[in-house]
Amino acid sequence: MMKKIGFLSFGHWSPSPQSGTRSAQDTLLQSIDLAVAAEELGADGAYFRVHHFARQLASPFPLLAAVGARTSKIEIGTGVIDMRYENPLYMAEDAGAADLISRGRLQLGISRGSPEQVIEGWRYFGYQPEEGQSDADMGRRHAEVFLDVLKGEGFAQPNPRPMFPNPPGLLRLEPHSEGLRERIWWGSGSNATAIWAAQQGMNLQSSTLKDDETGEPFHVQQAKQIRAYREAWKEAGHSRTPRVSVSRSIFAIVNDMDRAYFGQSKDKDSIGFIDENTRAIFGRSYAAEPDRLIDELKRDEAIAEADTLLLTVPNQLGVAYNAHVIEAILTQVAPGLGWR
Repeated sequence: MMKKIGFLSFGHWSPSPQSGTRSAQDTLLQSIDLAVAAEELGADGAYFRVHHFARQLASPFPLLAAVGARTSKIEIGTGVIDMRYENPLYMAEDAGAADLISRGRLQLGISRGSPEQVIEGWRYFGYQPEEGQSDADMGRRHAEVFLDVLKGEGFAQPNPRPMFPNPPGLLRLEPHSEGLRERIWWGSGSNATAIWAAQQGMNLQSSTLKDDETGEPFHVQQAKQIRAYREAWKEAGHSRTPRVSVSRSIFAIVNDMDRAYFGQSKDKDSIGFIDENTRAIFGRSYAAEPDRLIDELKRDEAIAEADTLLLTVPNQLGVAYNAHVIEAILTQVAPGLGWR
């Protein structure tokens, strides 16, 4: 049964006259407005993608903090932050502050990253893999450090003559936000990394793309990935129940504008290569009248396995239209899938 439904925005902008977001400022301010609108419509989450060197959302924490200050109930997250680019200690401070501002509503999706706009962009940020390590290894190492400092335990030697008095013992990073460690998600594109995420005690985010590991339809492979993750979670002996989200492009066609935009959406998976060696499968889009949509989505095995569904939204079409897209799903489709 589908428990939570949120949106995921890539935050594209383009100076083209056809775009509702002509600048970075347009995208940022509209992202905040869409989160406010989604909360009013009863959606459960507002999630944002992070890309560097691109006309898309990049620096998540100012945006998450601003959304946190303007809303009161909705979960606020990322899908995903590329950890190859991150200083994990600085990130822990930013994340702690944004989580406190939102009173504990952050759900941070992180990952080792995907193909980027520039060659080895993380080098410009001052990071490089250690001898014999890949950039993916470096991303996972940054993630492990981040998870470690989020526990809030002291690790730094205090100055014997500090400017301000210290609490006793080793010092931790501040601000610390209690419980944030359990609200970190790993964006996984393969079965092996899903299992690793479970071992690390992270929730699982699986998008509309994964390694083509069996040649089966995308939703079947993704459902198997989720089951492998849950099995590994059980074996690791964690005490809490993990969360799993999947993202989908889903459009309920309820008026002529919807039909004009999405009447021709591709309803089949596609295959591609995300690098020289990795064959990937891209999940289909769903666009139909609400009744047909409910029937099609009921057959999506991965949606059935997950507890959270993230709707990828066409953010360049503006806040009002995207609010309509979300509302149509929440009112005319989601109840038919057992939501609430």
